[in-house]
Amino acid sequence: MQPTMSDVPKSIGVILDGNRRFAKRLMLKPWKGHEFGAKKVEELFEWCKELGIKEVTLYCFSVQNFSRPKEEFDYLMDLFRKEYRKYSDDKRRDELKRDGVRINFIGRLEMFPDDLQSIMKKLMEETKDGKNYSINFAMGYGGREEVIDAIRKLAKQVKEGKIDVDKINDEVFADNLYTKAEPELIIRTGGEKRTSNFLLWQSHYSEWIFLEKAWPEFQKEDFINCLEEFSQRKRRFGR
Repeated sequence: MQPTMSDVPKSIGVILDGNRRFAKRLMLKPWKGHEFGAKKVEELFEWCKELGIKEVTLYCFSVQNFSRPKEEFDYLMDLFRKEYRKYSDDKRRDELKRDGVRINFIGRLEMFPDDLQSIMKKLMEETKDGKNYSINFAMGYGGREEVIDAIRKLAKQVKEGKIDVDKINDEVFADNLYTKAEPELIIRTGGEKRTSNFLLWQSHYSEWIFLEKAWPEFQKEDFINCLEEFSQRKRRFGR
């Protein structure tokens, strides 16, 4: 049974973990698992649209992931190019416009190759008017790095006299983060039970669900089970 619309979170986050372990089980090179993971992301978007979830934030590539072996890194950059270009072909662009989808990339995008930066910026520009759904790809992302970058932005504004330091509060700080998305539910696949520097500020009252299944193994039934578990939790917000 699917959860009712009133029970479904408006915003979710997903840590897409377990791709490499999945590939190893198939006797493939570890990074080949990311291809399976990319296909699963497409399925997730369809499930979210069907179930009425308006915003998804995906942990795709962390700041720490830049230290991965060169062969894997180059493979991932090519995969990102291939997958993100798909959204700009004529048919897909028309679908995104029709559905009112806005695509954002959050993180230290300047760390990526110039051509990939251009692809990401172009896609954000093409979808900036979307009002119905938001997809946030966390790329070159880290929660601590996001907080540091927000502090730097605020410090610069204070130095330039654009903001009074005494006026800085939760809302002002949040305005200077990469994203204001505050997922009500965060799902992590792959068997690990830690937050791994994901949305440190925004997840202050998120419900977390950790699954043993690797991301490529994640099925619609698993997703619905997560939503049902979320709907049964008591969210008191400190009250």
